[in-house]
Amino acid sequence: MQFTFATANAVHFGPGISKKIRELLPSEVNRIFLVTGAQTDRHPSPIDALRQNEIAIETFPIAGEPSTSIIQSAVDAARAFDPQAIIGLGGGSAIDAGKAVAILLANPGNLVDYLEGVGSGKPIEYPSLPYMAIPTTAGTGSEVTRNSVLSVPGERVKVSLRSPHMVPRWAVVDPELTYELPAALAASTGMDAFIQCLEAYLSRNANPISDGVALEGLARAARSLKAACGETLDREAKADLCVASLCGGMALANAKLGAVHGFAGPIGGMIDAPHGALCASLLLPVLRTNFDIVMRREPQGPISAKFDNVARVITRNPAAKGSYALAWIEALLKELPLPTLSELGFSSDGIPEAVSKAVQSSSMQGNPIDLAPADLREILQDALEMA
Repeated sequence: MQFTFATANAVHFGPGISKKIRELLPSEVNRIFLVTGAQTDRHPSPIDALRQNEIAIETFPIAGEPSTSIIQSAVDAARAFDPQAIIGLGGGSAIDAGKAVAILLANPGNLVDYLEGVGSGKPIEYPSLPYMAIPTTAGTGSEVTRNSVLSVPGERVKVSLRSPHMVPRWAVVDPELTYELPAALAASTGMDAFIQCLEAYLSRNANPISDGVALEGLARAARSLKAACGETLDREAKADLCVASLCGGMALANAKLGAVHGFAGPIGGMIDAPHGALCASLLLPVLRTNFDIVMRREPQGPISAKFDNVARVITRNPAAKGSYALAWIEALLKELPLPTLSELGFSSDGIPEAVSKAVQSSSMQGNPIDLAPADLREILQDALEMA
């Protein structure tokens, strides 16, 4: 057995920890380029913590999911400011954008040269500028991954900028920053964390460490998702989802994902839809197809055993079998404020393009079984027919 497990240099977790980020940065850092979500003042406490220590800040907001053109604008702005460190403060889009800016400031050439699939695949040679990721949603796990997901408008696809050099130096995870998330956003990002843990555990590239991390995240997400999306603030549930997000990010960075994310990248480039909601709309058809094929081919095999283990973890029933997991997940999806694939704007006309692009996705390579184009078409059709 051989495997490698990599994650952020340091993870700092705890309610209120984002107010202490000056203490985490080297003393000589006094110029920071700050990448945020669309509302730069939505989470003032981390920014105040910097300004109170006389650190010069240049802020760059990211509205929506980052595209190659937005990233290039951010890189230009950062070069003009000449920062000593980069901080990403926001959801997955802001964190991914910050990672991209930090690595491109340290490497020559054009962004497209380094992109998977649509670029020349040029390897990134040099470590990024010191980068701190401070997530304000609990879902993507981008604070501990080695890639940034970017849309390429001309290609109608999302692809990754990826390198071991892109893993953040500091991941600062403060559950307090997620307390005021709207229910729909908490549900979609929380489902992203759940799905990433699930797909990383079932991945053909999983290893013993990624399995342990993924199962811990899966258990926390399963027990806390509904409570974290409720009308009453549940601090423990919010913290659980933040841990689940961390676990999902660590696991996927080392084990890859599966067909849910293999579809989500291409479809996310075709329609304007939140990533977590898109993944949730695809989850059940993908799982059903994987499970049915596994049970036909190897009902006593290792993937079947993993489905059984998933069922035991999420249902907390020590006698549960794999089919229980599908039923439990179906019930969960019905209880959360999540749109269907058709409600997100995808239609059957887009199936051929989505399938064509999905087969080339790096995430699809982690799926526990090989799926034929006919399987992929059926998955999308089933997702469109879900009420």
